[in-house]
Amino acid sequence: MNKIKDFFMSYINILILDIKEHLENVPQIFKLSIADLKKTYTGAALGWAWAVIKPVVTIFVYWFAIAIGLRQGGDIEGVPYILWLICGIISWFYMGDSITGGTDCIRRYSYLITKMKYPVTTIPTHNNLSRFFVHIIITVIVVLIFWIGGYPPTIYLLQLPVYMILMFLFFNAWSLFAGLVSAMSKDFSNLVKSFNVSVFWLSGVLWNIENVKDNEIVYSILMLNPVTFICYGYRNCFVNHVWFFEQPKRLLYFLGWYALLVFLSLWAYKKLRKEIPDVLA
Repeated sequence: MNKIKDFFMSYINILILDIKEHLENVPQIFKLSIADLKKTYTGAALGWAWAVIKPVVTIFVYWFAIAIGLRQGGDIEGVPYILWLICGIISWFYMGDSITGGTDCIRRYSYLITKMKYPVTTIPTHNNLSRFFVHIIITVIVVLIFWIGGYPPTIYLLQLPVYMILMFLFFNAWSLFAGLVSAMSKDFSNLVKSFNVSVFWLSGVLWNIENVKDNEIVYSILMLNPVTFICYGYRNCFVNHVWFFEQPKRLLYFLGWYALLVFLSLWAYKKLRKEIPDVLA
């Protein structure tokens, strides 16, 4: 019993340390996230417009390939395919960047650790926060697009911040875990990047997973995907008009994945925090 107690207490202490480091560095986290945004878009002729241009071009290409090329762009859930695609894929833009970007975040900001003794746990947070600012802007634009297209905001949009916060927290935990492991071995980063495309195609971003509902095993496996939960959560807000608490099993599955990811990130931090500065030096 004492060993079990010591095991849990050790991870609780790491979690408390993580929270403490965040609370003590809130101003720095926001400053670094804004600096990261400026660094990304400053210097380009179109500047901040690229934050919108890139998603628009990507959406157009996917829509053209599926709706025009494959002629599979019929209405889904009573809305045009283009709108159904947009409200789901905007979450993927954030998640896809976080999956791959999270693996490189510790190495990218190694100077903060080796020269400034900056808390390692806060690096993924400011890295994800900069992407999250852009995501908020794109989401507002999508709300306006739906409104202009004849689908005004409904009460179901009130739950959109819930999905946004869950998404941020989940991929923040992922970035801490993946960033620490990748700092020790670049092979992990390469492995994640090689699987990113597979995650995209199996998450129902471009196609309706309800189409395979007849195959219960395949459908259940696909719906266990946390990326699918977020993607379809956004569509529940814009298109399906379903509250998150009306699908408790899906929410519990997602929270289960999140709990596991938090544990893995704490485990990685506990095991590697003393070695990281030497590895990055």
